[in-house]
Amino acid sequence: MSTVAAPAVVDSPWLNAQRQFDNAAEILNLSPGLRAVLREVRRELVVRFPVKMDDGSVRMFEGYRVQHNVTRGPAKGGLRFHPATDIDEVKALAMWMTWKCALANLPYGGAKGGVAVDPSTLSHRELERLTRRFAAEISVLVGPESDIPAPDVNTTAEIMAWIMDTLSMQAGYSVPASVTGKPLEIGGSEGRPSATGRGVNIIAIEACKRLGMEPSQTTVAVQGFGNVGSWASQLMHESGFTICAVADVTGGIYSRSGLDIPALLAYRQEHGAVKGFPGCEPITNTELLELEVDVLVPAAMENQITARNAGRIQARLIVEGANGPTTPDADSILERRGITVVPDILANSGGVTVSYFEWVQDLQSLFWEEDEINVRLKKILQKAFNQMCEQADRHHVSLRLGAYLVAVKRVADATAVRGIYP
Repeated sequence: MSTVAAPAVVDSPWLNAQRQFDNAAEILNLSPGLRAVLREVRRELVVRFPVKMDDGSVRMFEGYRVQHNVTRGPAKGGLRFHPATDIDEVKALAMWMTWKCALANLPYGGAKGGVAVDPSTLSHRELERLTRRFAAEISVLVGPESDIPAPDVNTTAEIMAWIMDTLSMQAGYSVPASVTGKPLEIGGSEGRPSATGRGVNIIAIEACKRLGMEPSQTTVAVQGFGNVGSWASQLMHESGFTICAVADVTGGIYSRSGLDIPALLAYRQEHGAVKGFPGCEPITNTELLELEVDVLVPAAMENQITARNAGRIQARLIVEGANGPTTPDADSILERRGITVVPDILANSGGVTVSYFEWVQDLQSLFWEEDEINVRLKKILQKAFNQMCEQADRHHVSLRLGAYLVAVKRVADATAVRGIYP
C-alpha cells in the first residue's frame, strides 16, 4: 500500500488560501494583473496595546485587523480571541471571507481580525478592558460603511456589545451597524446565534440530496462543540441525522447508536464540557476525524484534515463548519478517494449571511421576525449551493473549486469594472 509523506513544514493557512485562489484563477484565465491584486490582502493592521490587569499590573497584547478586498462593499469578518492567532492566520481568514461573501452574493468584501490571547485566563473585567482597548485601536478601520466585525472563535455577543459601545462613544452617538452578532437589546438580529450551525444543516441536507443519502439513515461526527458545532448538532439531529460523536477542547465522546443531543446540550450547560457524558465511549479529536461515519463536520479550527490523516478519513461526505479545516494537499487525497467536501466558504456562510441581515436591519431601523430570517437564509444558501454544483459539474472539478469559480469570478468582474484609481 502506498503512503503519503508528511509535509516537512507546518501548513500555512495563508499559503493554503493562496493555493486555493490560484487553482480557480487558472481555470478562469484571469489576467496577471487581476491575479496579483486578488491573491494579496489590501490592508493589514497590527496593533500592540497595554491593558491594566486586576492586580494593577500592565500587560501588553498584540492584535490584528486585515482587509483582503473591499471591491464589492464594506469589509466583513469576525474577530477571534485565541493564543494561536497570528497575522498569517488572519490574512487567510480575510481572503476566505471575501470568497464566502461573494459566493452568497452579499455586498461585502472580506476581513478578519483577532487578538493573541487565551480569554479563559482573564477575569471578566480584564476581558472587557482588553476588548474596549482593542476596539479603540482598530477604530481607524472599522465602521458601518467601511468594515463590520462580528463574533468568531472565543468572542461573544457581549464582546460585540462592548465593541459597539466603544465605537459609539468615540462617534458621540449610537452606531449599531458598526458590528453584528450583538445582543437583541442593542440592534442584534433574531436567528443570529444559530445562523452558522443552521447553515451547516441546510447545506448538509442539500449535499445529501446530491449524493442520494437520506438524513434519517445517515450518521454524523462533529468536531468542535462551540457555537457552530453545538447548533449544527442540534439542528441536524432535528432533521433526522444520527449524531454519533462530538468533541470539544476537553476531548470527545462516541456512541454507535447515536447521542441524545438535547440531553448532551443540558449536560454541557451544567458541566462545561462534553467529556463524561454517560453512556458513551471517550475518544480523542484525532479519533473522531477517522470514525466510520457517513458525514464528518469539522467545526473547530483550521488545518484539521491534512496530508497526514486524509488517507484515513472514512466519511463519505465532509461539510466544513470551520474556516480552513482541510488543507489543499488533503483535498487532493480526499478527491482521489471519492470523498465529497462541501467547502467552508459555503458550508459555514450562514453566519455572515444573517450578519448581513442584521446590518441591513440596523441601517433601516426595521427588524424582521426569525421565521422570515430563516426563510431568507435558506433561499440564499440553496441558490449558492446550486451555482457551486453547476460550476463543479461544468468543469469536472471538486465542489470547492466550483465554489471558488463562482466567488472569484464575481470579485474579479467587479474589480475589472471599477478599474484602478486614480
